[in-house]
Amino acid sequence: MRGVWYRRSAGRVQAGAVLVLAGGLLAGCATAPPRNPNNLCSIFQEKRSWYHAAMRQEAKWHIPVSVPMAMMNQESSFRANARTRRTYILWIIPWGHISTAYGYAQAKDEIWHDYQRQTGAGGSRTDYADALNFMNWYITNSRKVDGIPVTDATRQYLAYHEGWTGYRRRTYASKGWLVTVARKVGHRAQQYQQQYDACKDRLKGGWWENFWDWLF
Repeated sequence: MRGVWYRRSAGRVQAGAVLVLAGGLLAGCATAPPRNPNNLCSIFQEKRSWYHAAMRQEAKWHIPVSVPMAMMNQESSFRANARTRRTYILWIIPWGHISTAYGYAQAKDEIWHDYQRQTGAGGSRTDYADALNFMNWYITNSRKVDGIPVTDATRQYLAYHEGWTGYRRRTYASKGWLVTVARKVGHRAQQYQQQYDACKDRLKGGWWENFWDWLF
């Protein structure tokens, strides 16, 4: 009897290990950056949960998904745990200020906490849907505070990078590199929108996929 019990227990342990390993692999796939980050259709085809989250938020915020996605690409390259790296002098002496920017949206601690207080949202900066919601909230406030259209990804990115006060003070004017990056974001948003317009009908899942997404 002891031998039978031992074999059964060992089988359960092995099965459990397989499930843990499979779960870890699935989690890794879920947080890995998209294979083709320059094509919005490919991103949403690969990451169906991102697509459904983006569609819910586009309906909620009335902001074209191409805008926050272009900004997110620039900020984190769609990496969940992206952080600002410290620079070193002679590879030994740490130099410069370390930003608290973190996650998909590269949201800093202070503005993330402001977002949570104002919206009552919890969430995590390493969760795609939460980070996208934060970016849509910020874009909405950039329109309210600085009058920037939600479709203007170039100016929206400048406000995102410099802050609402910094944008009004035109602090970006002395940063040629930032203006260049912002124009790059604007161009990518236009490309994303063109790509999405061409594939949005194909992206719509079947009734079972959409029901499952609505359910959860």
